[in-house]
Amino acid sequence: MILVTGGAGFIGSALISELNRLGLTNIVIVDRLGDSTKWKNLKELKFYEYFPVEDFFQSGMIEDLFKELDFVFHLGACSATTEMNMDYLMSNNVDFSKNLLAYASENKVPFVYASSAATYGAGEIGYEDDESKVPLLRALNPYGYSKQLLDEWVLQNRDKFDRWYGLKFFNVFGPNEYHKGEMRSLVHKAFGQIQETGKVKLFKSHREGFKDGEQLRDFIYVKDAVNAMIELMRNAEAQSGLYNLGTGQARSFKDLAKATFKAMGKTENIEYIPMPESIRDQYQYYTQASMDRLKSQCPGLSFHSLEDAVKDYVQSYLLSENQHLSYLK
Repeated sequence: MILVTGGAGFIGSALISELNRLGLTNIVIVDRLGDSTKWKNLKELKFYEYFPVEDFFQSGMIEDLFKELDFVFHLGACSATTEMNMDYLMSNNVDFSKNLLAYASENKVPFVYASSAATYGAGEIGYEDDESKVPLLRALNPYGYSKQLLDEWVLQNRDKFDRWYGLKFFNVFGPNEYHKGEMRSLVHKAFGQIQETGKVKLFKSHREGFKDGEQLRDFIYVKDAVNAMIELMRNAEAQSGLYNLGTGQARSFKDLAKATFKAMGKTENIEYIPMPESIRDQYQYYTQASMDRLKSQCPGLSFHSLEDAVKDYVQSYLLSENQHLSYLK
């Protein structure tokens, strides 16, 4: 049996879709649905049970479940980089994760959890997933700091855990992100803008050395991120540790917008607007994952090009009648 926390969310539901495609349906999902549209991510999936977060820690339930688990994918957390409530982040991103890791340790259940490239801050010491440098990282926002705190705690207690992988996700995009509001990828935002106005708005640059719209990110298609996680599940010999999860190639927001226009068969029309002052001081102008460590453990990994990923996302999902990932698709 496989546990997926955050299983109704973006990456979690994409993971379950791929597990279903591989014939795995004995999956337990833990999440918060509330009044969001996340429930639509579950419609096309096959799973054994769903638990609201609040019910999951009821006396006896979690203890019994962990005795039956073969693997845990812990993706449930607050992923909003704009969240300023540090108490909320500590509860959801740090304490909840520590509790799950304790149960995994007690029952020797392999464990993948979501860290973030936000831990690298402005990239002062680069983007290499060198665990000796983790204490030197300085996140730019509370979200990144919460992930940093968890990474440091796991490294300090690593000998207590049987098999674990902390994945520093870079900029993930793709189907099933629709409920994320302002945290959606530029592809989805651009798609909507192009349909409505025929143009895309990108931020001007406020830093020397970067032209407008040419701020750089390591964009990774959600299908590639999911395949990497499944490879870690399959490979019992993969060394425990923190790993970057990107493509290893930085591309610009302008590249992403141009690929979206092309996938939609539309003429490029980009407008550059000032970046809000509220985010200028914590805005990353460049990220690029060093992928050597993960590829050394999973040498068969491959990634879509940015253009191929955007084309698949737009034409197979955003322009499709059924925009959600499915075990049939």
